[in-house]
Amino acid sequence: MLNIMTPERLEKIKSVLVKRQPDLRIITDHVHKGRNLSAIVRTADAVGVTDVHSVMDDDDYIAFRGTAKGSHQWVKMNIEQDITSIIDRLKVEGFQFVAADVTAHSIDFRQVDYTRPTALVMGAEKWGLSKEARAKIDQFITVPMVGMVESFNVSVASAIILSEAQRQREDAGFYQEQRICAERYDRLFFEWCQPKIAEYCRRYQLDYPSLDDYGEIENASAWYQSVRSVEVR
Repeated sequence: MLNIMTPERLEKIKSVLVKRQPDLRIITDHVHKGRNLSAIVRTADAVGVTDVHSVMDDDDYIAFRGTAKGSHQWVKMNIEQDITSIIDRLKVEGFQFVAADVTAHSIDFRQVDYTRPTALVMGAEKWGLSKEARAKIDQFITVPMVGMVESFNVSVASAIILSEAQRQREDAGFYQEQRICAERYDRLFFEWCQPKIAEYCRRYQLDYPSLDDYGEIENASAWYQSVRSVEVR
């Protein structure tokens, strides 16, 4: 059950956590294809997004879990009941909401200031944004195209837009200092260094044990003995 941490992996985890962007989010509005959701989560990880919020049916979530391998362990997937609730919650936190959609008021996606707390809202593959989502959007954006097809795949469009957000934030120095709070940093640091122990603690409702400077559990043998009684209850 114990995880052995190499110095290289420890430094990689620290480096990635420092670059996480808690005020850059993705919201998917009934995007139901598992491969699209998985690709969006992969992009989220690549640009430092901490959370993806997804409004989906139970069946779609089960299908997504079957395809979500790898990147989903580094990005928190929040399954939401409805689009209005999540937008209202984030609006209180000062987020702006931008959505890829062709309207009379849409602007080039590169004109948005992504250094502001931003949530990118992506609509369903076939139907686009719901009317509930449309009523909450601050700015509609488009990705200019010069070909015959009318639009990019939802996961491709997400990647293009988030790459621009990353560029702007890189220029602003957002990836040069820790931006997630210390409490979340510590929690993610433990979960990434010791995923099996983290799962065990969640299962038995235990506090995470302390880690040393090398990402290892302090006095691991003593801790393991102390929790053996929990397994047999």
